[in-house]
Amino acid sequence: MIHQYKFNNYNIIVDANSASVHSVDEVAYDIIAKVDEVIRRGDRTAAEVLNDEEIRRTVSEEILAAYEVPAEDTYEVMDDLADLVADNLLWSEDLFEAAASDLKIKQSVLKAICLHVAHGCNMDCEYCFAGKGDYSGKSGIMSLEVGKRALDYLVENSGSRRHLEVDFFGGEPLINWDVCKELVRYGRELEKKHNKIFNFTLTTNGVLIDDDVIDFTNREMGNVVLSMDGRRETHDRMRHTKSGDGTYDSIMDNFKALVASRTEPGAERRSSEYYMRGTYTAYNKDFSRDVLAMADMGFKETSIEPVVSDPSVPYALHKEDLPQLFEEYEKLAMEMYDREMRGEGFNFYHYTVDLTGGPCIYKRVSGCGVATEYLAVTPTGDLYPCHQFVGDDDMIVGNIYEGITHPETVGIFSGGNNLYTRNACKDCWVKLYCAGGCAANNYHSNGDINKVYEFGCELQRKRIECALMLAVAKNEKQAGCE
Repeated sequence: MIHQYKFNNYNIIVDANSASVHSVDEVAYDIIAKVDEVIRRGDRTAAEVLNDEEIRRTVSEEILAAYEVPAEDTYEVMDDLADLVADNLLWSEDLFEAAASDLKIKQSVLKAICLHVAHGCNMDCEYCFAGKGDYSGKSGIMSLEVGKRALDYLVENSGSRRHLEVDFFGGEPLINWDVCKELVRYGRELEKKHNKIFNFTLTTNGVLIDDDVIDFTNREMGNVVLSMDGRRETHDRMRHTKSGDGTYDSIMDNFKALVASRTEPGAERRSSEYYMRGTYTAYNKDFSRDVLAMADMGFKETSIEPVVSDPSVPYALHKEDLPQLFEEYEKLAMEMYDREMRGEGFNFYHYTVDLTGGPCIYKRVSGCGVATEYLAVTPTGDLYPCHQFVGDDDMIVGNIYEGITHPETVGIFSGGNNLYTRNACKDCWVKLYCAGGCAANNYHSNGDINKVYEFGCELQRKRIECALMLAVAKNEKQAGCE
C-alpha cells in the first residue's frame, strides 16, 4: 500500500508498511500511479506487475503519450521501482502485524508518571478537558507525602530502566509549587540511592511564573510546557480568569522571561527545552495565524491542538470544518517552508518528523505506553492510565499504596492496544507515523480505545503530509549545500 500526493512542487510517495518516503519527478510519479492502479485491480504482487513485459510496455506507451522523454527512461524507472520493491521500500509487505503483541510486551515496565499535584486552577478555561482544573469537582492538592510515595512507586516498578520521567501537572501545578520543588529534591536523593536519572517536566499556564520558578526549572527540569493559544484575541477568548478577564497580559512577560532564560547562550541549566502548547477551536479555525503569532514573538517551539469536546458546544469542531482546517495546515507548512529557506525557521510539534532516525519500530507498532509505561497519579494517590483518563471512574487502575488493583483495566491497554487492534489503522497509509493515535480520544468519542477518533485521524493525515513535505525540502536543501 502506498500513498501519493503533490505539495509545494514536491511529488511524494509514502510506503505505508515501511514508512519509507520517496520524492520523485513527474514522470516517475505518474509511472508509480499507473503501476499502483494495476496492483489495486488484481491479485498480483508489485514484483509480478513490474516484471510483466506487457504491463511495462503499456505503461511506457502511456507515459510517452504524455511526456517527451526517451522510452528507455520509462523502463529505467520501472527497473528502479522493482529494486525498491525487492528492498521492501515500496509496495512493501507488512512485517510487523504478526509481531505486534510481542512488541507490546516491551511496554510492560513503568517509566513515566504524570503527577497531578493540583486538582485546582487559577484560570477558568472554557474548553479545559480537566473540568476547568478540578476534574469536575474532584478537587485537591497533592501532599508531599503522597508525592514522595508516587516517586517511590515509579522507582519500584521501573525495573532496569534508568531514565524516568515525571511531569508536574494539574489543574495548575504552580499553585502547589513548594511541593513540586521538594519532590524534585526527593527525586535527586532517589537517583543516588537507586542509580536512576529523573527527567522532570512542568506544564503551566504561566500566571504564577516568577524568578524562583525560572531559576528552579532551569536547574532541575528538562522541559517546560507553556499553555498559550496564540494571538491575544484568541487566547483571551478561551483562557480567562475566574472573573472572566483575559490572561494574555498576565502571562506574556512571564513566558518571554522563562523562554529567554532557557535559550540564551552560555546560561547554566539542565536543558533548553520548552514548547508552547495551544488549542484551537471553532472560534479560530484560522489557527495558522496563532502559530505564526507565537513564532513572531520569539517562541520557536510551538504546538497547537484541535479541541476535543462535546460536539454540541459552540466552540466544537465538526467534519464540515475539515477543508478549512486542511487549508490552514497547508498555509502553515508553506510559511514554515519559506522561513526555513530564509534561515528563519521554527518548529511546530506536528511537523517534526525525522526521516532517518525516528521512533524505533516497537514504539510505532505499540503506540502510546498508556497504562503500561505511563500512569497518572491524582492528589489522593489513585492511578489512572494517563492524565486524560483522570476522572473516569471506570478507568481507575489502582493506587500508589496497593499498586494495580484493577488488572483487568490495565489488560485493556496491555493486551489489546496496539496499531493492529485499532479498527481502521491497518489499512491507513499514515499508521507508522501516527502509531494508532490517542486511546483517550478514542474512548471519549466512541467509548472504545480501539475505535479511532476519525476526525482526529483526518487531521493527522493532513499534518503528516505537510510534515513529510517539509522534511523532504529540508533534506534536499541540506544535500544541496554539501
